[in-house]
Amino acid sequence: MREYLRNVYRRHIVGRGEHRVWAAEWWKYDEAVIRLEALWRAWEHLRRDPATCMSVWWRDHADHHMAVLLDPQNGPYGPIDGQQDRNTPGAPLPYVAPPEGMFTDARVHGNGSRR
Repeated sequence: MREYLRNVYRRHIVGRGEHRVWAAEWWKYDEAVIRLEALWRAWEHLRRDPATCMSVWWRDHADHHMAVLLDPQNGPYGPIDGQQDRNTPGAPLPYVAPPEGMFTDARVHGNGSRR
Protein backbone atom coordinates (compact mmCIF):
# COMPACT_ATOMS: atom_id res chain seq x y z
CA MET A 1 0.00 0.00 0.00
CA ARG A 2 2.63 2.50 1.09
CA GLU A 3 5.14 1.81 -1.65
CA TYR A 4 3.05 1.19 -4.74
CA LEU A 5 -0.75 1.14 -4.83
CA ARG A 6 -1.51 4.50 -3.21
CA ASN A 7 0.99 6.18 -5.51
CA VAL A 8 -0.27 4.73 -8.79
CA TYR A 9 -4.01 4.44 -8.06
CA ARG A 10 -4.62 8.17 -7.75
CA ARG A 11 -8.22 9.20 -7.28
CA HIS A 12 -9.53 12.48 -5.93
CA ILE A 13 -11.04 11.87 -2.48
CA VAL A 14 -13.17 14.77 -1.26
CA GLY A 15 -15.10 13.37 1.69
CA ARG A 16 -18.36 11.90 2.92
CA GLY A 17 -21.20 11.40 0.47
CA GLU A 18 -19.09 12.27 -2.52
CA HIS A 19 -18.10 10.13 -5.48
CA ARG A 20 -15.38 8.19 -3.59
CA VAL A 21 -14.28 7.62 0.00
CA TRP A 22 -11.00 6.36 1.38
CA ALA A 23 -9.56 5.87 4.86
CA ALA A 24 -6.01 7.02 5.44
CA GLU A 25 -6.06 4.54 8.33
CA TRP A 26 -7.16 1.73 5.98
CA TRP A 27 -5.66 -0.85 8.33
CA LYS A 28 -8.48 -0.26 10.85
CA TYR A 29 -10.97 -1.93 8.48
CA ASP A 30 -10.78 -5.72 8.22
CA GLU A 31 -12.39 -5.87 4.79
CA ALA A 32 -9.93 -3.31 3.46
CA VAL A 33 -6.96 -5.21 4.86
CA ILE A 34 -8.18 -8.46 3.31
CA ARG A 35 -8.88 -6.88 -0.08
CA LEU A 36 -5.55 -5.05 -0.14
CA GLU A 37 -3.73 -8.23 0.80
CA ALA A 38 -5.59 -10.05 -1.99
CA LEU A 39 -4.40 -7.37 -4.41
CA TRP A 40 -0.84 -7.76 -3.22
CA ARG A 41 -0.95 -11.57 -3.48
CA ALA A 42 -2.43 -11.38 -6.98
CA TRP A 43 0.32 -8.94 -7.97
CA GLU A 44 3.03 -11.23 -6.60
CA HIS A 45 1.59 -14.18 -8.52
CA LEU A 46 0.89 -12.39 -11.80
CA ARG A 47 4.13 -10.43 -12.02
CA ARG A 48 5.87 -13.61 -13.15
CA ASP A 49 4.18 -13.17 -16.55
CA PRO A 50 5.71 -10.03 -18.01
CA ALA A 51 3.57 -10.20 -21.15
CA THR A 52 0.11 -9.74 -19.60
CA CYS A 53 0.69 -9.21 -15.89
CA MET A 54 -0.11 -5.52 -15.71
CA SER A 55 -3.26 -5.66 -17.81
CA VAL A 56 -4.69 -8.69 -16.03
CA TRP A 57 -3.89 -7.31 -12.59
CA TRP A 58 -5.47 -3.93 -13.29
CA ARG A 59 -8.53 -5.33 -15.08
CA ASP A 60 -9.31 -8.35 -12.90
CA HIS A 61 -7.99 -7.29 -9.52
CA ALA A 62 -7.15 -3.63 -8.89
CA ASP A 63 -10.14 -2.07 -10.64
CA HIS A 64 -12.54 -4.55 -9.05
CA HIS A 65 -11.33 -4.28 -5.45
CA MET A 66 -10.63 -0.56 -5.54
CA ALA A 67 -14.15 0.15 -6.84
CA VAL A 68 -15.53 -1.68 -3.80
CA LEU A 69 -13.12 0.00 -1.38
CA LEU A 70 -13.86 3.50 -2.74
CA ASP A 71 -17.66 3.04 -2.84
CA PRO A 72 -19.23 5.61 -0.47
CA GLN A 73 -22.49 3.69 -0.02
CA ASN A 74 -21.43 0.04 0.09
CA GLY A 75 -17.68 0.04 0.74
CA PRO A 76 -16.05 -0.78 4.07
CA TYR A 77 -15.17 2.82 4.93
CA GLY A 78 -18.77 3.99 5.09
CA PRO A 79 -19.37 7.62 5.96
CA ILE A 80 -15.88 8.62 7.10
CA ASP A 81 -15.08 12.29 6.66
CA GLY A 82 -11.79 13.13 8.31
CA GLN A 83 -9.52 15.76 6.82
CA GLN A 84 -6.73 13.16 6.74
CA ASP A 85 -8.96 11.02 4.48
CA ARG A 86 -9.02 13.62 1.68
CA ASN A 87 -6.56 14.56 -1.03
CA THR A 88 -6.19 16.90 -3.97
CA PRO A 89 -6.66 15.90 -7.62
CA GLY A 90 -3.67 13.89 -8.84
CA ALA A 91 -2.28 13.26 -5.34
CA PRO A 92 -1.62 9.77 -3.91
CA LEU A 93 -4.36 8.19 -1.84
CA PRO A 94 -4.29 9.45 1.77
CA TYR A 95 -2.09 7.31 3.98
CA VAL A 96 -1.32 6.95 7.68
CA ALA A 97 1.24 4.26 8.50
CA PRO A 98 -0.11 1.30 10.49
CA PRO A 99 1.21 0.78 14.01
CA GLU A 100 4.69 -0.70 14.16
CA GLY A 101 4.55 -4.50 14.08
CA MET A 102 0.96 -4.74 12.83
CA PHE A 103 2.10 -6.26 9.54
CA THR A 104 5.11 -8.41 8.85
CA ASP A 105 7.03 -8.07 5.62
CA ALA A 106 6.07 -11.24 3.74
CA ARG A 107 9.10 -10.73 1.52
CA VAL A 108 11.20 -11.43 4.62
CA HIS A 109 8.93 -13.50 6.89
CA GLY A 110 7.22 -15.94 4.52
CA ASN A 111 3.67 -15.85 3.21
CA GLY A 112 1.61 -14.15 5.94
CA SER A 113 1.19 -10.42 6.19
CA ARG A 114 -0.78 -9.87 9.38
CA ARG A 115 0.49 -10.90 12.79
